[in-house]
Amino acid sequence: MRISDFKVMTFDVVGTLIDFETGVLDAVRRLGGERAAVATDDEIFEPYKRGRDKFYGRSSFAMKDVYLSLAAECGFRADEATADAFQLSVLRWAPFADSVAALARLRRNFRLVAMTNADRTALSAYEAALGHPFHDTVTCDETGCAKPDPQFFAYNKGRQSAFGYRQSEILHVAQSQHHDIGVAKSLNYTTCWIERRQGQAGFGGTPAPGTLTTPDFHFATLAQLADAVDAERTAG
Repeated sequence: MRISDFKVMTFDVVGTLIDFETGVLDAVRRLGGERAAVATDDEIFEPYKRGRDKFYGRSSFAMKDVYLSLAAECGFRADEATADAFQLSVLRWAPFADSVAALARLRRNFRLVAMTNADRTALSAYEAALGHPFHDTVTCDETGCAKPDPQFFAYNKGRQSAFGYRQSEILHVAQSQHHDIGVAKSLNYTTCWIERRQGQAGFGGTPAPGTLTTPDFHFATLAQLADAVDAERTAG
């Protein structure tokens, strides 16, 4: 199996291309007061995930309530202005250092499709930060559900088939075992795991999967994926 044989790459965005973990940690420590400033990663991520479970609405407005939930649980600053500032910071989460250049390289040879639980408003900010690399985008606004719901993948499968692409021609690229790799593999997609937390303990700001799924391809960074594609094409 060669990566360069695929025609479409579908991408999880937040966590794979956009460094939301750094965004969450930096904003909480900057905004949450003295106790937040010295909190460990896990002391922030665990209540963050519980808050996101409680407030799993559109990311362009629900993250205010996620912060208030986190702050109440941890004893951080919890006023409306701070929560509003956290919500704004979510729309300013930055790409990983390799994302923009790697996506530009991959775009030369593949149709690039965003498949994101972010809503259309949030994605517009992330897509701009990424240099507008996508040929097509699918968000929770269109699907009416969020990954790991298989219906999210069913929606995109139908959408891409309308452009003439078969599921067998799609490589799904993602960081999250919970949201993407496990369900995509169960639906018979070929998968590429970008293990952004390679060498770090735990799953950070992403829910832990019930079981770890072995992907078809596995890299620590998006740049390594682009390098692998270039090496295949050079080899012929």
